[in-house]
Amino acid sequence: MKLEILVFGSENFNNTIQEIKENFDYSLIFFDLKNPQSYNFATIAGVIVDTQIYKNNNNLSIINKFNTKPVIYFFNDLDTINQYNFNNKILLPISLLEFKNKIRNIIATSKFILNSSIEVKDYILNKNEKKLIKFDISISLTEREVQLIELLFKEKKSLSKSFILKKIWNYSSSADTHTVETHIYRLRKKISDKFKDNNFISNNSNGYSLWRREIKLH
Repeated sequence: MKLEILVFGSENFNNTIQEIKENFDYSLIFFDLKNPQSYNFATIAGVIVDTQIYKNNNNLSIINKFNTKPVIYFFNDLDTINQYNFNNKILLPISLLEFKNKIRNIIATSKFILNSSIEVKDYILNKNEKKLIKFDISISLTEREVQLIELLFKEKKSLSKSFILKKIWNYSSSADTHTVETHIYRLRKKISDKFKDNNFISNNSNGYSLWRREIKLH
């Protein structure tokens, strides 16, 4: 079965892709802004985005629904491409062969990443690359930070500092809990600085937790 790639572009961009789509060994589906509910997002392998349409805030809210899919952004000039901190960027013009290969390589790489990743709230935790990712923006994590997020994610209750110490650092329950406080402080600061999210890790009298929010694509 052919890969399905969703094309989210301006009229000119879509017309250009229509003219060459028969040369690809994957299926290109063109997003209809008038009927956004008509797609089975589960079967789509990736999304191609024309940055001319990305600049519209209404379209941005739709594109952001594809957080768990590889999104590939096409730019028309070098000055503009340098303004965006996206993982997958392609500068036009580009040859047909390069277009085909770049799309397929990005999709293949993303599949490998997702196989080693878990969805945490609105983020992707990539355990192999030690990154926390959201909408093509990422931060690098230490091994302990990866373990900490994964532990908090898997538990449905607040975890005490002594429990976290025992699970991650193999310390006894009577060990100094300052280590946990320090790591959580640094992790929270990373996430706040990069994603402006001050509520990623919650805490109360019982300890720390990640309150999970289910992501639904319609």
